[in-house]
Amino acid sequence: MGSTRRSFTDEYKASAVAFVLDEQRSIAEVARNIDVHEMTLGKWVKKERDTREAALGADASLSESERAELIRLRQDYKNVKAENAQLQMQVSFAKKVATWFASEQQ
Repeated sequence: MGSTRRSFTDEYKASAVAFVLDEQRSIAEVARNIDVHEMTLGKWVKKERDTREAALGADASLSESERAELIRLRQDYKNVKAENAQLQMQVSFAKKVATWFASEQQ
């Protein structure tokens, strides 16, 4: 029998990596808590660190705390954009439902 390969969403990976990088928890601890192999989580963390370091090229004049704040704000911005898209979709759905119910009343 072959083993099944688990897949993880980008959001799930980002959350796991945030525990390691932003909350200074160890890779081993987070991997144990989310039931992911340490090597897998380590690869995710390395990829994110590389991404952050590449982004720092343009932000080289910033202090470490300013960089951390900038990274946090960028992540917050992404989260707000995603939430906004979700809310717009809900409003659109609600309008369609309201239109449907209005047509049923006539």
